[in-house]
Amino acid sequence: MEQASLPKRSSVRNQRSAPKGTKKRKKKKGGFLRFSIRLFWSLVLVGAAAAVWLFLTVSGNHFRYLIADTLITTQHRYLAKYIIGQDELNKRVAEYNKRFEAMGVEKDTHQIKLPVQTQTASAEAGKETEKPPLVEIEEVSGKGYHGYVMTVHDPKKIRLGVPSKRGKGEKVSSMVKRYGAIAGVNGGGFADPNWKGNGFKPIGIVISQGKLYYNGLGKNATTQVVGIDRDGKMIAGNYSLKELDRMGVQEAVTFQPRIIVNGKGLIKNAAEGWGIAPRTAMGQREDGAILFVVIDGRQPTYSVGANLYDVQQIMLKHGAVIAANLDGGSSTVLVKDNEIVNKPSSEYGERYLPTAFLVFEHPEQADIPNIWAGLNPRDIDPSKK
Repeated sequence: MEQASLPKRSSVRNQRSAPKGTKKRKKKKGGFLRFSIRLFWSLVLVGAAAAVWLFLTVSGNHFRYLIADTLITTQHRYLAKYIIGQDELNKRVAEYNKRFEAMGVEKDTHQIKLPVQTQTASAEAGKETEKPPLVEIEEVSGKGYHGYVMTVHDPKKIRLGVPSKRGKGEKVSSMVKRYGAIAGVNGGGFADPNWKGNGFKPIGIVISQGKLYYNGLGKNATTQVVGIDRDGKMIAGNYSLKELDRMGVQEAVTFQPRIIVNGKGLIKNAAEGWGIAPRTAMGQREDGAILFVVIDGRQPTYSVGANLYDVQQIMLKHGAVIAANLDGGSSTVLVKDNEIVNKPSSEYGERYLPTAFLVFEHPEQADIPNIWAGLNPRDIDPSKK
């Protein structure tokens, strides 16, 4: 009888290893499925806990409305309805607008005293007292925000710049360069349908060099303005065109709210600060110096943004006796010596705007024509590129 041949060792190893590989694959599949189920239920529990916190606790409600207020100041206001509901969104916007109107009613009585340049009494020196530079910029920062304060020591050196061509706004950096200005910040708001506006149709009024360049209100209406009169005094609050003319207002735009009047802040706390966003504001000290606060935002690793209470406190700290909000968000920009100082939040860079407050060494030489002359505001298409 022939002896049966023994199987090769490699065959035996393959036969033994096959079941083990199958078991491992089964274990892996089973482990992944259990992990997925656990992850799903963990997310459900976290989501449920977050919902309970957001809607059923005081701190959660505060955070929810903070997010809603922040969205209201962005290009995506409609998203706030998913957080607080459409009715609450409408109510909140109406309440803020009403409050902002009330903040502009109190009569402003602040006076300024511009410094007089005199010679030193020292016979050895025989030189004028050292004069500060016309423009100084310092960085400021706080919880969640980073920005700048620009001080303009002579308020009479400021003019309101406007675009060069009809039908489209202009970048602030372009205005600064074209007009030969030292510095500039964004000014008033503008019609911005679907957040894709051309930047050419201002909201309210525009006054430059003592002349009414644009009137989107009518003759007898009042509006919240931010500007400067012929004596260098800052004007902010609710006024009619007749009042502005009688006051000798030289440069002005429509915007709100006024946040400081007669040396006191009008916003009580951060909860009334209208969300967190990039900000631009204008104020004035008793010595006449104009303060521009520019806060960057919507950039989590750098600066999330500030609320109006934050801006108010920065102004008070720097000696402002009057201050008001200007257009912010993606319009916020500060330019000095033809360079953008801050970091605008718009993914497309600087926006095209209808107005900018510009600083000149020799403002009398600035040639700023009325680009809206002869145009009816109702005929301007703010969305046409």
